[in-house]
Formats: sequence, structure tokens, C-alpha cells
Amino acid sequence: MSPDPRPFLVEPWQVREPRLDLAALGQAESVFALSNGHIGLRGNLDEGEPHATPGTYLNSFYEKRPLPYAEGGYGYPESGQTIINVTNGKLIRLLVEDEPFDLRYGQVRHHVRTLDLRAGTLTREVEWVSPAGRAVKVRSVRMVSLTQRAIAAIRYEVEVLDEPALLVVQSELVANEQLPAKTGGDPRVEAALTDPLVAEFHRAGETSATLIHSTRQSGLRMAAAMDHEVRGPKGTQISTEAFEDIARTTVITRLEPGTTLAVVKYLGYGWSSQRSQPALYDQVRAAIAAARYTGWDGLLTEQHEYLDEFWTTADIELDGDAELQQAVRVAIFHVLQATARAERRAIGAKGLTGEGYDGHTFWDTETFSLPMMSFLVPEAAADALRWRQSILPLARERAEQLGLQGAAFPWRTIRGHECSGYWPAGTAAFHINADIADAVRRHVAATGDKVFEREVGLEILVETARFWRSLGHHDASGEFRIDGVTGPDEYTAIVDNNVYTNLMAQLNLRVAADVAGRHSRAAHRLGVNAEEMASWRDAAKAMRIPFDDVLGVHPQAEGFTHHQQWDFEGTPPEKYPLLLNFPYFDLYRKQVVKQADLVLAMQLRPDAFTDEQMRRNFAYYEAVTVRDSSLSACTQAVVAAWTGHLDLAYDYLAESALIDLNDLAGNSDHGVHIASMAGTWTALVTGFGGMRCDNGGIAFAPRLPAALTRISFGLCWHGRRLRVTLTPEEAEYRLVDGPPMRLAHHGEPVALAAEPVVLPIPPAMPVDPVEQPYGRAPRARHPGS
Repeated sequence: MSPDPRPFLVEPWQVREPRLDLAALGQAESVFALSNGHIGLRGNLDEGEPHATPGTYLNSFYEKRPLPYAEGGYGYPESGQTIINVTNGKLIRLLVEDEPFDLRYGQVRHHVRTLDLRAGTLTREVEWVSPAGRAVKVRSVRMVSLTQRAIAAIRYEVEVLDEPALLVVQSELVANEQLPAKTGGDPRVEAALTDPLVAEFHRAGETSATLIHSTRQSGLRMAAAMDHEVRGPKGTQISTEAFEDIARTTVITRLEPGTTLAVVKYLGYGWSSQRSQPALYDQVRAAIAAARYTGWDGLLTEQHEYLDEFWTTADIELDGDAELQQAVRVAIFHVLQATARAERRAIGAKGLTGEGYDGHTFWDTETFSLPMMSFLVPEAAADALRWRQSILPLARERAEQLGLQGAAFPWRTIRGHECSGYWPAGTAAFHINADIADAVRRHVAATGDKVFEREVGLEILVETARFWRSLGHHDASGEFRIDGVTGPDEYTAIVDNNVYTNLMAQLNLRVAADVAGRHSRAAHRLGVNAEEMASWRDAAKAMRIPFDDVLGVHPQAEGFTHHQQWDFEGTPPEKYPLLLNFPYFDLYRKQVVKQADLVLAMQLRPDAFTDEQMRRNFAYYEAVTVRDSSLSACTQAVVAAWTGHLDLAYDYLAESALIDLNDLAGNSDHGVHIASMAGTWTALVTGFGGMRCDNGGIAFAPRLPAALTRISFGLCWHGRRLRVTLTPEEAEYRLVDGPPMRLAHHGEPVALAAEPVVLPIPPAMPVDPVEQPYGRAPRARHPGS
């Protein structure tokens, strides 16, 4: 029987790598990355080598780099921002009788790494025989604390197996470590990011050390500190030294078989654009002191308790597909890691698991990640939106630069400045402003938090409404048009009246007027008056939503359905993704969709479509969507489920969930796909669960695909905790805690109190199958496929 080709074993609460595969090292480093939203540690081996990409990241700690243009233009950003690999504290090197512990040499008898989703730890167990024949067993446990934001910790144990051996353990902090060479890049960018950290301060104690560095261009300062607890045989020696870019604690002992050398390493990280060296030094040393006071066992206990509480609500149970069950939990865990302690900083498309997209945040955060977080960890979602509020001054400056009113949020950024050097798919994708506004609306609908609405949401809603009112215009017929923009589909740029953009802007304008009316005093302080609110409502009411009467579908944008169709049958598999193999001008003038656009409009604005329009639109856009973006499958899963294509929805769900565990996009080594992972939650809860919510309440219209015999999910709703359990025949709604509430089940009102309510699920109506572009259907996973 051939070995399982998958790099990870299928287990319900763990991701286990049963053997080291050097060819898949980058993927494993991303999947095994640990983070709390402030600190991110890629899953590199303890000894540092071999590696694909070393990675230690601090949220929003970046360096500036030039943005090169063949031809410049007014309003083009002059510099970009790139997350950088900061001081690496993961490194623990081992020498066995002067032989470096390196898996590329000697014999590896056993090598297993395990990510434990309930403990929040990465464990590694190795048996290795050196080239000289000395056998050792190494076990390490790594964590990034979800309770002590500045802290990571490692427990490292060594045991000799056959005969006594002299061991040397070197625990290090290394800044400006050597990174893999990048090919094909701009030399100016490479120069800006080579050794980006400038040494400012270093200090060593008996078992501890601290390094402080600053960036050359962005003016940020960071500190990394370490301390150790060592348990070894009598005579064990410990010493520490520190230099500008490296600090090292060395532990030397002679170990007998059956005895163990154990080292606990505490790591503290902090950064600031304002604090002085002494203040930052004191900050990280205080964090280390608190961690040592808590102790290794205490940190593990805190981590377990935090995750126990989280999983009580967040866990989704699936019966019928063990691989998918694992993938869903991995997805939820990684989204939590990216957001839990971000605390008013950006949430990147890769979280803190890799340097993909330069560490930038996009609209992914608000449209894909925050829906899940508003229902599971609402305080983290609120903090993400508070970060958007904090960068409003920069967004106002950008709007003014573009000749517009209100605020123009950046398409891609780390600290709030626009970093997109390609304006047709970047700057022109103004829908990000409505996406952020909609995240505010959804968060308030999920939490009922009117204080947040007044103090945070109102300002965002007002400035984005002002933006839309100035970007669009009433034409001669009185319709409100938004011309020359790019919607979610980046294969169709600079279009008039993109349906997604117009519908989301329409909702933005309506909600801004309603919220300003509810909080009139606060709105007045922002300069809002009755005339301005009336202009928003007028624009929303007159919004142009194109419709093709001949085909009976909504064109993605004005005239889209009249474009020539892409030659899908003449496009071989190796030519995907298309953007890497065809010129944009050709993509822009053809009917080919990179990622769900009109379909996403139906998911987020179902009130704007009849059931018949939703079915016809879904069938039409399935035939032209190639999914060259990881953002697409989860959206297609939701609308497939809503339109009765339950097996197809299941196939798309699996693609969204397994994107990193199975490296479906071939680029998981750059970091995991946070939006796709969060979209997995949405595909299950909003898709198969049929959940919809607004200020009027929460409703469900569940139906299961044939492959799954049971789905159970939890969520928070207005301070309550609710659990929904679905089988093919019935749905159970259980109020876990909180006061009685009302919901709707397939349109029927339900009163929910102490006792669970069980209701039948009406059978789905039969539907005609839909087709995807030649060679671009999702991998068939459903029964009978």
C-alpha cells in the first residue's frame, strides 16, 4: 500500500506531521505558525535550518520600500510598506559531542510535529543519530501566549539514548538573519529590505538578554528579550553574551542515558513608533518577569483555559467527513490567532504566518474575517474596526488627494497609507470603503452594541457615505451612477456601475443616514445635518443597478454580458492563474471572472435579488468564474447552498477549508489564507445554516448536503450564546446562556428560552445542475461524484 501523499494526518483536534518532508517545508512552516495577533512565529525548526522562510513578525512592524513605476502618475503612492522578519527568538541550537544537530546529516529515526488546537502549542519529537553514532531524543513545545500578549515560550528537552554525551545548547536572539535570496525583484526594494534593523542597544544577564533595534526608513523601534530556566545534572554551566545583532545563552552539560536536560525559554517582544529605548527595554523586561512569575506550567494552563472557553462557542462539529472536520477547526484556530490580540492594529491577509502580500491588510479583513469574529470573539472584531477609525485621518487625506470628499481607505496597507502600486485593481477598487462600513453594520447587528455604533461606527459610516456621495453622480434621468471603478473581480477593471459596488454603496448610504439619525448629537459634532442625510438617502434610492432583460441576469457591471467570452476550452491548465500568463487588457475586455463578484453581491445583499434572479445569476456566473483567487470558493459555497446546489456547495466548502492543509493554491509557503479560512466558517454557518442577521433579528434557513449527517455550530448574539445543531431532517436551537430571544426558522418566528426548540427542515426543491468553465470545476467530493 502506497504511503499517504498528504503531509498531515487526519485527526479531529490536531495537525500531525508524521515525517519531515523537506520539499513541503514551507507549507508546514505556515500551517504550524503560532500567533496571537501581536507576535507571529513561523513553524521553523528549533535549530533554524533547514528552512524555507525564517519568520518572526510583529503586527504592523514594517519597513518602507520604494514603489517603482515605468511611468508615474498623479496620486500614485511613492513608497510601500513591507512587514519584516524581526529578531528571531525561536532559535535553539544543539551540539552533541561537537556535532551540530542538523537533520540533513546523520540518521533521523523519528520526527513528528503536532499542532494542538486545544492546547495552542506546537510539539516536536525527534530521535536522531549523529554522523559519529551518538543517539539523542529531542522534544520541544512552543507557544505564543493568547493571555500574555507580549510573550512566547519554548520548553526544550534533550535526552541521550545509548551512552553519555557532552551537550551544548545555544539559545539565541538573532536580528538581520540571513534570508533566502529573492529572484526577479527590484534592486531598490531588495536594498531597502536587506538588514532592515539598525542596532541601538544590547544587554546580557546571567540567563537573559535584550536587543533593541530600529528600522532605517519607517522610524519604528522594537525590543526582543529572552530569559531561561534550566534543569540539568550537577555541573551544568550557563552563560550569556550579547552583541549588536545576536544574543546567546549557552548551556553545557555532560548527560547520562536516562537523564534529561530541560530548558525553558521565555521570549518578550514589543515595538513602538514613539517610546524611548529605556521605556521599551522596561516594557519587554516586565513582560518577561510576568511570564517567569506565571511559569511554564502556568502559561500552558492559561492557554488551555483561554482555548477551552473559545471552543465552547466556536467549535463546529461535522459528522460525515473527518478530513473536513479537521480542516474547519484548523481554519477557525488560524483566524483566532490572526485576530485575538491584534488590538487596534491591522489584520493581514496572511495573519502573521508569512510575508505573502508584504504583510498587507485588504478588504479581506472586513468582508471575510470579521463576520466570523463578530459572532465568536466580538471584542477582537471591534478592535479591528477601531483600527480603521484610527486611520481615518490618512483616509481623508487620500480622498482629498483624489479630489473626493469623506475618506478613501487604502486598498492595501499596514499602517494606513495606500501601498498599491497598480491603481486599476487597487486604488480604483473603492468598494473597500463600503466593505468597512458593512462590517460596522454587521458587528452592531450581531452584538447590539450601540455605544460602539456611536463612538466608532458612526464616524466611519459618515466619512464613507460622504465619499460615495462625491464619487457618484445623478445622471440626466435621475439615476445615481458610480463610474470608472473596479469591483471585487480583478479581471474586470475600470467599469461603470459595478453591481457589487453600487449595492454596497447603497447600503452604506442608507445605514449612515439611519445611524446619524439615531445619534443626532454625535452626528452634529461630525458636521452632519438633515440636508446631508437626505442627500445620502436620495442617492441610495436612485442607485443604478444594471439588469440584462434579454438574459434575465444582472451584468457584473454595465455592458459585461455583451463582452466576448473567454476561450476556456482553449486555455490549458498550466495557463492558470490567468493573470500570470495573459495581459490584463485582454482579461479586462472578456467575460472571465477571477473571483466571485456578482455572486458576492448576492451573498451580502440578498434583499436586492428575487429568488429567481439569484438562481439565474448564480448559474450564469458559475460558467465564467475561474477562481484564480482564494476568496472565491467560500462565497460560491454560500450561494450554491442558498440556490439548492448543496453538493456543489459542499465541494466549494472543502476547497475553501483545505486550501492550506492540502496546499491547493500552491503558495501556502507564503503564509496561510486567512480570508479563505474565515470564509469556511461563513460557508457552513451562512451557507448550510442559512443564517442572516440585521437590526431586525437573526434568522436561519438550514439545509445539509448529502455528505454530512450533522453540523453543530455556536455563536454569540447580543450577549447570548446560541448553539444550532442540524441533521438532514431537523434543526435544534439551544440557548446556552443569556435571556430569552427570538429568531426565525425558514421564515417562521421562534421563541427560544431555557428549553431547546427542535423544528423540521423542509425538503429542498430540485434544481438543474450548473456548469463551470472547462477544467475549472471544484474537485468533486460529494457522494456519487
